[in-house]
Amino acid sequence: MSKICQITGKKAMVGNNVAHSNKRTKRKFNVNLFAKKFYWVEQDCWIDLNVSAAGLRLINKIGLDAALKSALDKGYLI
Repeated sequence: MSKICQITGKKAMVGNNVAHSNKRTKRKFNVNLFAKKFYWVEQDCWIDLNVSAAGLRLINKIGLDAALKSALDKGYLI
């Protein structure tokens, strides 16, 4: 499974490790992902999602149904 949030679409970024001598080597900035199960009241079922911390906050703020609908509109959720 790739490290992409299914609600916000966040994925790993590429950057540099910078040493004290200012030497730069490539590194990855991974997303803070969680594999969570949510109970979807409208469909009366449990669903598994890979969600970032920001995605969890969004679900808490606008609700699971609205978050899934916006993720589906933006193409993050298959």
